[in-house]
Amino acid sequence: MAKEIKTIGVLTSGGDAPGMNAAIRAVVRTAIARGLKVKGIKKGYQGLLNEEIIDMEARDVSDMIQRGGTILGTARCLEFKTEEGQKKGAEICKKHGIDGIVVIGGDGSYRGAQKLAQHGINTVGIPGTIDLDIACTEYTIGFDTAVNTAMQAIDKVKDTSSSHERCSIIEVMGRNAGYIALWCGIANGAEDILLPEKYDFNEQEIINNIISNRKRGKTHHIIVNAEGIGHSTSMARRIEAATGIETRATILGYMQRGGRPTAKDRYYASIMGAYAVDIMLEGKTNRVVGYQHGDFVDFDIEEALQMQKGINEYEYEVAHLLAI
Repeated sequence: MAKEIKTIGVLTSGGDAPGMNAAIRAVVRTAIARGLKVKGIKKGYQGLLNEEIIDMEARDVSDMIQRGGTILGTARCLEFKTEEGQKKGAEICKKHGIDGIVVIGGDGSYRGAQKLAQHGINTVGIPGTIDLDIACTEYTIGFDTAVNTAMQAIDKVKDTSSSHERCSIIEVMGRNAGYIALWCGIANGAEDILLPEKYDFNEQEIINNIISNRKRGKTHHIIVNAEGIGHSTSMARRIEAATGIETRATILGYMQRGGRPTAKDRYYASIMGAYAVDIMLEGKTNRVVGYQHGDFVDFDIEEALQMQKGINEYEYEVAHLLAI
């Protein structure tokens, strides 16, 4: 099987994440070192269908490991969700001599890779998402950078919140996953952390907590709110009306996706990129790279998509204990 792989493609799909460029770099250089040709596919599956495909050499990925975003670009592609689009994508791969594709992205990107595998294109997925919501892996590329970016921003909001004796609601990203919110809540010493997996929408409990803390002399109250809950601005209005304490909402938004990746994101992305190429050369296809218990591993995409992941109960308990 290894001899059948002569040319591989690499694309980034879904939301961008810091460290994607390190993964691209590792895929390109590992493949070339193994004697393969590499083609970069721009703008994800949309670029594949549009045949935005370029040859890549080792020098094409020089001086990019420190850059955020993705040099290949990314886009949503509704057409690729159709049987016709998937078949067209596989035919385009064959037309350009692409034997296998490394797909860097989240679970939606994996579903696209799975469809390509069903049409005869070897595929390996790499977990690139700031949300940390892929169940088969303990780590996803971009999470560490996003958490640190959000943490630094919350520290700044906390300073001014204390100066003005305000309550501040800071909304962080993560779609329907609360990992960024949990990590920032603990790292920033937030008084309340609202997670989609745990929040019961008992706003009165938050209001009581704010009033109780103010009576004890606290000059600020930080609420880290996950994107999956949202509505931070309207929540702030209700809390201010109920407590009489000035309450502001800050939505950090897409700033969390950008910036130079941390050392951890660069390192993990590099190892995962190389690992993806090597398992493809072993003859594996329809696989997802992951990290578990200190080792880099791989799973069948179908198996990976069926796995479920929840918030660690002990970590959630600790978050509450430390907020007292």
